[in-house]
Amino acid sequence: MGAADNNAAPRQGQQPDGARGRAPAPEQREVKVVVMDEPPPAVSRLQAQRPVAPLQVTTQAPPPPMSVASGGEDPPPPAAAYPPLMQQTPPQPLASLNSRVYTNQITLCLFLLQLAAAGLAVGFFVYRAVKDIVQDPRSRNARREQSLLRQWLPPVEGAVALSIVLAFAWQKAVRAWPRAMVTVILWSAFGVTLAVGSLLMCFSMPATVGLGVALVVFSIGTGLYACWVTRRVGFTARVFKKAVQPVDKFRGLNGPAYLMVAAGFVWISVWCVAVIGAVNFRFPGLTILALVVSLAWTAEVMRNVANLTASRVIALYYLRGMQSSVQFSFQRALSYNLGSACLGSLFVPTIEALRILARGLNLLEGEDEFMFSCAHCCLNVMNAVFEFGNSWAFVHIAAYGRGFVQASRSTWNQFEGQPGMPALADADITSSVCFLTGVTSGALCVALAGSWTFVTHKHYTATVSLMAFYVGYLMTRIGMALPQACVGCYYVCYAENPRSRLFEDSPIGERLNKMKEDGQDAVGVAPTPRFPHQHVSAA
Repeated sequence: MGAADNNAAPRQGQQPDGARGRAPAPEQREVKVVVMDEPPPAVSRLQAQRPVAPLQVTTQAPPPPMSVASGGEDPPPPAAAYPPLMQQTPPQPLASLNSRVYTNQITLCLFLLQLAAAGLAVGFFVYRAVKDIVQDPRSRNARREQSLLRQWLPPVEGAVALSIVLAFAWQKAVRAWPRAMVTVILWSAFGVTLAVGSLLMCFSMPATVGLGVALVVFSIGTGLYACWVTRRVGFTARVFKKAVQPVDKFRGLNGPAYLMVAAGFVWISVWCVAVIGAVNFRFPGLTILALVVSLAWTAEVMRNVANLTASRVIALYYLRGMQSSVQFSFQRALSYNLGSACLGSLFVPTIEALRILARGLNLLEGEDEFMFSCAHCCLNVMNAVFEFGNSWAFVHIAAYGRGFVQASRSTWNQFEGQPGMPALADADITSSVCFLTGVTSGALCVALAGSWTFVTHKHYTATVSLMAFYVGYLMTRIGMALPQACVGCYYVCYAENPRSRLFEDSPIGERLNKMKEDGQDAVGVAPTPRFPHQHVSAA
């Protein structure tokens, strides 16, 4: 016992004053009730993390009295049984999945104005063509339009119908045999374009020979590309196989793609008649060029609408384990996210084409330091621009309702958060495979429409062949939006949550681990060979 105990307790054999003649009081014990205050209402949401201690009853001896004379002080209050709740960090809220903000509204307005103008122009030219044929069938314009309707329109419409069949066939084949179709598509593009180019050259007309030479040159480039990416084919095939597996879990997921293909067929059919009416209008070359550009933008928006629909369904399955409604996702793609689809349809093909061109220039290095330094500069610029506009953005646009630029930056930042992921995503050849399916379908449409026209009216062969290739390519790209969206979701969702049970045996994780262990690049092959500089010794 301390000094306070000695002062308060009587010495042995003595009694304090005022206590003589009394019996010694028995030792007393008191019951102390400790009531823990409930946390304030503001932090009631944290009770599940740190529950409030219940009412406690303890029995203990009273503390010895402290006398002021002995220098004692009042004991400090007991410490809190738990740290202050206000110091705890609340959990971060999840990103909203049901944003009701119209993204990229300026681009949306521009597209709607363009679509309205194109609709008015198409309606005007169709009305003009029909009016000339009905009212004055013997006029020069009417005879020319009748000739185009009989000789030009049927082969083009046949090519459009063939492109629809090919679009559905490519999508079904990729979903059924994903691993084999990557190799088939690469080498089919080479063989088909070479054969069709040779066929056009055999027609022995200047225009068809020019188109045939262009296809032959493209086929040679495709063959070299297929040889260059041979060691990437196995990894891409494995990713394709994993990425398209969730499609069977959602009934009708390919419905929006089929609906966009049907809408594209109707629009292109009417558009072809409008082109016939525009032939006799003022400045027919510029008018038809404007119609071609409008069709390209509209078809690309249709493809990206199907892409956004599939991306939302697949992304929410990977990120939240949700069974999303395909109809609801399609409605969001046509309303809130349509502006982002319009902006992405303008910039993604342009940025990717310029980036490929800059990469091609950087594969060669020569003595002209100025030219190749400009090529290096252009490549760096395009790589910087790529972070603000890329095809991976459609996943975050669909899932979180972000704008195109914001979604591009957020997806690329997630890639940069995973070591090796930017290089792996940059080396992906899925977009090239989907592009080559469109080229192959376009070449097959050229074979059909060009042969048909050459037999009936050979002087239209080049024009019909060019138009058939254009519409065949566009229709197939719309149909291939579903598998491309699945692969994009697989990459982006893995970068966002690589520890998900859905990615336990992911080929992406295996490749990243192998890259980390072996110190290899993204594709596991040596860097692209370059021609060395020719150093000239100074005189």
